[in-house]
Order: sequence, then C-alpha cells, then structure tokens
Amino acid sequence: MSIIILNWNGADMLRRFLPSVIEHSPEAEIIVADNGSTDESLQLLAEKFPDIRILALDRNYGFAEGYNKAITQIECDYCLLLNSDVRVEKGWLKPMLDYMNSHPTTAACQPKIRSEWSPDMLEYAGACGGYIGRLGFPFCRGRILGTVEHDNGQYDNITTIAWATGASLLIRRDIYLNVGGLDARFFAHQEEIDLCWRLRSRGYDIVCIPESVVYHVGGGTLPKESPRKAYLNFRNNLLLLYKNLPEKQFRTVMFWRRLLDMAAALHFLAGGHWAACRAVIQAHIDFRRIHKDFQTDRDTNLAATIVPPEQILSPINLLWQYYAKCRHTFNQLPLKENNTHTGQN
Repeated sequence: MSIIILNWNGADMLRRFLPSVIEHSPEAEIIVADNGSTDESLQLLAEKFPDIRILALDRNYGFAEGYNKAITQIECDYCLLLNSDVRVEKGWLKPMLDYMNSHPTTAACQPKIRSEWSPDMLEYAGACGGYIGRLGFPFCRGRILGTVEHDNGQYDNITTIAWATGASLLIRRDIYLNVGGLDARFFAHQEEIDLCWRLRSRGYDIVCIPESVVYHVGGGTLPKESPRKAYLNFRNNLLLLYKNLPEKQFRTVMFWRRLLDMAAALHFLAGGHWAACRAVIQAHIDFRRIHKDFQTDRDTNLAATIVPPEQILSPINLLWQYYAKCRHTFNQLPLKENNTHTGQN
C-alpha cells in the first residue's frame, strides 16, 4: 500500500508530522506529492527525509487533482490519502488494513479523527465518520455543525458511513480510478463527499474503523473563517447534490437550499461578516453558471446508481434537529445508526 501526503507550501507541517508517519507506517510506501510548493518543502524533503518518494507536480492543482495525478503515477492495491497535518501512532494502520482485506466489497474506510490540539476531542473534519442530511448538509458521528464532541468511546463501533474524510482516507486504488477519482473542478472541500457518494451509489461500502486513531490539526490550508473556504463549501455542496440526485429530488432540495443558504448569507451580513455573505451569494451565482458543465457526470452517476439516495442520505433535516430540537450531538439525532451496528459484509 501507499500513503500519499499532498503538500503545498507545508514545510512546517512536514517537519512536524512526517516523522510520526515514517516511524509508525512500516506496512506502507510513503509518498509526498508536492503541489508546486514555493517554500522550502522540496529542500526539506531532500535533506531531512531522503528516503521518501517525491512526486513533484508543476503547479498547485488543488486537493482533488493533486491526488488524482499522484494516484495515476503509483502502483498499489490500497492508497491512503493523508493530510500533511496529521500525526499517527503505533499500530494505526493495521485495523484498517485487516478490515479491508477481509471485506472485499468495502471500497474505503477512515480512522477515528481526534484533534491534535485537544486530544480528548474528536476533530471537526471527519470525527468518527461522515453522513449527509436530506438537504445535503454534511455532519459526523461526533460533530454536528459547529458542535464537536469529546471522545468518550461513544462511537467506537465499526459502522457504515456515507462519507469518509479526506484527511485520512484509505481506498482501493482500482475502484478509485474506476469511479473517476476526486472531481478536480471542486478544487478543494467536499470532493471526498462527492467521491464517497459515487462509491455508495454503486453498491460499495464505506466504514469508520475507530480502533485506528489519528490526530489532525485541521484548517491547515485555509483558516476556518476564510471567505474562500465558505465559498467552496457552499458551491461544492450544491454541485455534489446536482451530480448525484435525480431530477425531482434535486428540485425539491434546491428549493429549500436557496432559502436556507440565503438565510445563512443574511446571518453573516447581520454579524458584520460581509465577505462571508458575499461568498454564499457568489457560490449560488457560480453554481447556476457552471452546473451544466457537470451534466455528463450527472448522467453517468445516475445511470450507474444501484443504491438510491434514500439509502445514502440520512432522512433528517439537520438544521431543524440542531436549531429547533436542540439536538447537538450525534447520539441525540433520530437515526437508526444510533441504535444498530450498521457495518456490513
């Protein structure tokens, strides 16, 4: 297997976190795919980590295309997409590899993601596995909107999930390539959700293996309050809905999303966050302008679907549950996942 770390001007992250990956990953070849860095990343790798394989890309292709280009240049059964700001510990890979080897219809999995800054907390970008509400809003076991939970072992069962985080994503290389990989037009944010939706709709399983644990800094490329991050999250979320929902369902969801996203823009405006307000509005404008460019992908996805969206999306209205019902943790949501072990195979 190969661990691929995508890097862009992340010399400090490589210096801090790469040693733990090298020390605790004897099962894997470790590759750094450099997205045209202009800092000292390549010099650092050559001097401090001479045994690490480097794939030097000619420019910054973003998260999605950067990984696509790297994966086409390697040969392996499994690829693990790992953020450069992730720390690992001894034995972190074995539970995931063992599960994948014994469950051939599982296409991908993720470990439990804890916060590097607060190790007793789950981490925003993935926690113990991702889900999607019926209106398209992503959430996790351990993170609902802005509420992140302490890790008290409450989500330590292996379970089927809707999406696995791109911060630490173990996937079968042949399946990754067969379904088209990450959508490079997303550039960054929610491209792993789009990929996982395609996997699930084609009948593959995706699971979280909480026995495997990693520690993630998070927000390493764009800060949490970045208008650019808000723009990409809103735009890309609309695109993944367009690519994967049948027409009637898509129209219904979009009716509500226009209302809810404009309410979010007004909320940003009222709080003085002008740039965030503009980002949400621009995301909708650009979605309307470019969504037809995704028509071929949409047709391909819908034609290949054997598992309908109703079996992938959670049936809840996440915003209603969070704001009206004050259900701020995953275990409080009215989901069958909270009462049943859902890992299959």
